[in-house]
Amino acid sequence: MGIDEYVAELNRALAGPPGPRRDLIVEARDSLTDAADALEAEGLDRAEAERVAVAGFGPVEEIAPGYQAELTCASGRRLGTLLFLSVPITVLMWSVLWRLYPGAETAWLSKPSWYAPVSRLLDVAQLAVGLYGGLVLLALGRGARWIRRPRLPTRSLAVAVWVSLPVTGGLGLLLTYGSGQPATLAALPALLANLVTAALWGLQIYGASRCLRVTRPVVAPCPS
Repeated sequence: MGIDEYVAELNRALAGPPGPRRDLIVEARDSLTDAADALEAEGLDRAEAERVAVAGFGPVEEIAPGYQAELTCASGRRLGTLLFLSVPITVLMWSVLWRLYPGAETAWLSKPSWYAPVSRLLDVAQLAVGLYGGLVLLALGRGARWIRRPRLPTRSLAVAVWVSLPVTGGLGLLLTYGSGQPATLAALPALLANLVTAALWGLQIYGASRCLRVTRPVVAPCPS
């Protein structure tokens, strides 16, 4: 197997963010090319030099798990960063808007008794996910040397996103429409806030889906 074939097979065996995966593939190709160049300088023809370099590098099934662990860490760090930054921004944005642009001041006077606890629960649920994102980011960053199985925190963070978004969305709808006189925001601020929230939720769903795909269990082929 030549360098091109080996690198192509390694690329097919990996899953993760395009940028980090491309960097790893380029790094592997450069290492193989340097080894093949050195062997060619010692007298081997190019094809044989590439075969020897590939053999010395190791089979794809042995090399890929180490590379995949790095890509899993990269996916988890990206999602953790997104949550750690976007969740507090979302909570702060809505808190400020409710105080600056209420649609009707009388609506605040007729809030049901459950309104305040549900509102606090929504804030706590959102901030808990953001905090967990920060913890995973820390674990896969500075603590990566002690994390032997990056798949677990990465996958758990993705699951947390998929669980939290329906919960927070439902609580938000309950706060908006669950009372007899919903305290709706003024039209333009509400539209802009919803657009920002939808964009951030879309990014979170995309990142969580990628993390689930990267960390999906590998099913061994059935023996023939």
